[in-house]
Amino acid sequence: MVKYQLIIDKIREIYNKPAAPVFLHEPLFIGNEKKYLNDCIDSTFVSSVGKYVDLFEKKIAEYTGSKKAVVCVSGTNALHIALKLMGVSNNDEVITQPLTFIATANAISYCGAKPVFIDVDKDTMGLSPGSLEAFLSKETEIKEDGCYNIKTGKQIKACVPMHTFGHPCRIDDIALICNKYKIALVEDAAESLGSYYKGKHTGTFGKIGILSFNGNKTITTGGGGMLLFEDEELANKAKHITTQAKVPHPWEFVHDDIGYNYRMPNINAALGVAQLENLNLFIERKRSVAHTYQKFFKEKGIFFFIEPENCISNYWLNVIILESKAERDLFLTESNSQGVMTRPIWKLMNELPMFENCQCSDLTNSEWLADRVVNIPSSVIL
Repeated sequence: MVKYQLIIDKIREIYNKPAAPVFLHEPLFIGNEKKYLNDCIDSTFVSSVGKYVDLFEKKIAEYTGSKKAVVCVSGTNALHIALKLMGVSNNDEVITQPLTFIATANAISYCGAKPVFIDVDKDTMGLSPGSLEAFLSKETEIKEDGCYNIKTGKQIKACVPMHTFGHPCRIDDIALICNKYKIALVEDAAESLGSYYKGKHTGTFGKIGILSFNGNKTITTGGGGMLLFEDEELANKAKHITTQAKVPHPWEFVHDDIGYNYRMPNINAALGVAQLENLNLFIERKRSVAHTYQKFFKEKGIFFFIEPENCISNYWLNVIILESKAERDLFLTESNSQGVMTRPIWKLMNELPMFENCQCSDLTNSEWLADRVVNIPSSVIL
């Protein structure tokens, strides 16, 4: 308990909150948020049409180095559309990792497809290219039209790796493997805005990448997501079907496809534009907090997760890895009882009732991490 108390006291010291609750990740509004929101309200364009929607898409594309970006109402919606654009449908399979937020697996299910769970690497917490290659070489066959699971007979249409807590996985190796096996790569970069792998922004290695702007993300629009594209024609298709597939016309309502009401309102995009103006500052300060944590935990002999090799991480949520599940649970109980918010990593997807019958590779690393990982407060400090 003494060790746990030292950690709790250090967190309170870092955030200068000797008594008040310390939350896991609070949004920070220090720029033009109110100005742009008022401008949006004054314009009366508060719904899905307005200048801030276009501006937010343009600025995110520029920031990430994408050819085009298309905004959505959530990261989950963005991932759903990304998979639909890759042709994922009923009775297909999609490879992903079990160590992820539920949205990844849910979006696969929205398409009528079934997840296949492949293990992660311990040093990235993201999909392991070694495990992916081992599974595909043993369990699949490549046909003219794609990759097929020998056991189920179903086509594996896509692969969705996730950059866990903002730390990039070995996405270049994964991209090569997906290309070899004729599998579309869709990057779940929901947590990694501002993170880079070998100098390239996450979400730009595959056919499509997605981002999230939920209230607890590095920047927020309250709720929101974004699709990132290299293919402008595919981006235009995404824009069309996320806005109810309405054919442009001054007054007529004609629709030429099954569309979705996944449009981000202009008022949310206004918030996003203002937040984006301070993104570099936010990441600079988050990395500073992470370095403070790193030094402290090294002195205390506790493993603090640092950015993997060849990566620049946004350190969206900071991670410590404790020695056992029992130790993890004791720390979670003690810290939360004292008003310092900490949480375990997500329950593995294959252990949830709706996904417990899905095919899995050996998940040794995922299971090891699930028992030991704790997220600690990671808000921006100015």
